[in-house]
Amino acid sequence: MAWDEWEKLKSEAADRHAVRMRLNQLPVEPSGGGPVAPGDLKVDQQDLAAIGNTAYRMYGDLEKAGDHARAATQKAAGGLRTETFAIGAALDHVASRWIDQVRSLLDACAHISNHLDYTKGAHAGDEVYIGTIISNIDTLDKGFDERSGH
Repeated sequence: MAWDEWEKLKSEAADRHAVRMRLNQLPVEPSGGGPVAPGDLKVDQQDLAAIGNTAYRMYGDLEKAGDHARAATQKAAGGLRTETFAIGAALDHVASRWIDQVRSLLDACAHISNHLDYTKGAHAGDEVYIGTIISNIDTLDKGFDERSGH
């Protein structure tokens, strides 16, 4: 791959991502909002599950691809060192840094997936608790209504 081709691909990728990025705002809702006030963030369990599943899949894919790249790079570095090329040691250093970076990304993917699993469970517990409290309030209201003759 030529350098110009690489630069063109990077530019195209940046353009594709820039179109979808929004900072500090939501797209304008044509209906003027709904139950959620315009500008408020809204997330549901499906959104959280999709993010968690994607992080989990990314972890597995990155683990496989990262290990393949590490092994291939270390093999190439060994071959270059055997042939007394000085770049072999530099390539081996790159492989070591690669391992560190892949581990950091794997940790981040695992953290996201685990945190979303925890969040899902915590919110489910909150829903049960809130439902219980509201049910108790309804029972108390009925009791007061009965005492006052309504």
